[in-house]
Amino acid sequence: QVQLVESGGGLVQAGGSLRLSCAASGRISSSSSMGWFRQAPGQEREFVAAMNWRGGRTYYADSVKGRFTISRDFAKNTVYLQMNSLKREDTAVYYCTAGPLIDYSGTAYDHERKYDYWGQGTQVTVSS
Repeated sequence: QVQLVESGGGLVQAGGSLRLSCAASGRISSSSSMGWFRQAPGQEREFVAAMNWRGGRTYYADSVKGRFTISRDFAKNTVYLQMNSLKREDTAVYYCTAGPLIDYSGTAYDHERKYDYWGQGTQVTVSS
């Protein structure tokens, strides 16, 4: 079992920055991946970013590429999402997720069904 707790959401003006944190407990290992999804009101949940816990390549949705950065801290068992140059369309509930390793087989990293564990979500609101 894996438990994920997000924090760091809030209200920010367009052009500003926020850093989301996701503290993980339980079975996070070198065979795990971590990711972020988001869901805006009235819309389906969508992929934002992902990476393997052991490091290496990072993956981003086109809409956030160049503005958002996913990273992790082994010592704190925490994954982060640094969000810069925020836009109103980034307003959503952001969910942390964990699943099996991202590799060239299995479910793609940007599909919800790849991930087994989800946090409760944290609200990000970007005002103009």
